[in-house]
Amino acid sequence: MTSLGARWESAFMGNYATPALALARGEGVRVWDDEGREYVDCIAGIAVSILGHGHPAVVEAVSRQIATLAHTSNLVANLPALSLAERLRDLVGSPGARVFLCNSGSEANEAALKVVRKHWAGARTQVVSTLGGFHGRTAGALSLTGQEAKRAPFAPLLPGIDFVPFGDVAALTAAITDQTAAVFLEPVQGESGVVPAPPGYLEAARAACDATGALLVLDEIQGAMGRTGAFFAHQSIAPGVRPDILTMAKGLGGGLPIGACVAVGAPARALQPGDHGSTFGGNPVACAAALAVLDVVEQDNLAANSAAMGERLADGVRGLRAALVREVRGLGLWRAVVLKAPVAAAVEQAARDAGLLVNAVKPDVLRLAPALVIRAPEVDAAVTALGTAVGIALGTGLRIAEKGS
Repeated sequence: MTSLGARWESAFMGNYATPALALARGEGVRVWDDEGREYVDCIAGIAVSILGHGHPAVVEAVSRQIATLAHTSNLVANLPALSLAERLRDLVGSPGARVFLCNSGSEANEAALKVVRKHWAGARTQVVSTLGGFHGRTAGALSLTGQEAKRAPFAPLLPGIDFVPFGDVAALTAAITDQTAAVFLEPVQGESGVVPAPPGYLEAARAACDATGALLVLDEIQGAMGRTGAFFAHQSIAPGVRPDILTMAKGLGGGLPIGACVAVGAPARALQPGDHGSTFGGNPVACAAALAVLDVVEQDNLAANSAAMGERLADGVRGLRAALVREVRGLGLWRAVVLKAPVAAAVEQAARDAGLLVNAVKPDVLRLAPALVIRAPEVDAAVTALGTAVGIALGTGLRIAEKGS
């Protein structure tokens, strides 16, 4: 074990695997570790650093704000938080939308669940979610997460949540009744390997909710901010669908911790003073960062860049060793490389050795979510490094089963 690993294990709880490297600095889409080695960063802090590292707009906004007013709590107002809430309301496209600001995706989904509970005031308690979905690790968000391995160690969780297969319209519509309070869906299941909702699925969910009165909650924690080629992932997949509640986080702060729960219509008015809160939610520094990020995403048309560079990335990966790569799926700069064997961890390590950071999100799936500012030279460098990694994986004597490919 390296000295870094020994220090890590002596200092931290065991909820994370001991990391293989420590990053020391970043610039744009490249990072350097503590020994000076350079990498193309195709993880971006799990879809967080959408402007890359050290973007001057974020640096300037954060530096100015932290020197002016770093924290207020929710006992008083601060202008960056108010401006951000107004901006998010406008992006959702509903004048009646209202916003709750927090610090993470889990907290945004916790807030959404409390909005649902308060809206129905006990009249409806059933919630429908999906198998394979991921909504966070706090108790309420974990209760919505359809991954038994993550849920089982912490049972019992919240009751009244039913899970249906993702993408199965018949199962979804059968589960939504006049007793359903809400349906929680990710337009793209990120933690399950970047799996987009199939055509017609989100539309069917909206129709079933409309028919029964249930609320539709869309989890855009990873998919918002232009990552899929539209500002929200659901706009790429089902442009006509409008959620009742939408949650977002990750890329919103460009590296700073922030999350948001946005509700429209009656649910927007559900929470009353004392119902919910967050000491750090709406922190002026994080909000200043988010406003800067939104400005750059709009001014530099990063959603369009995500669409174009995402296609370039996908096409490049599809051209790699066919003996190992089964398919590339996803949207924009949110892609999964599906392998023909459960060797994603080995390919991730080989990619790191070749100067590329990717994420083995499942035994046979690599996730790529680089900064939206990535350009063609960096995309091509990433593809070249991944090709080297695939070649190394093949060269180590891995037996790739071609049956069924």
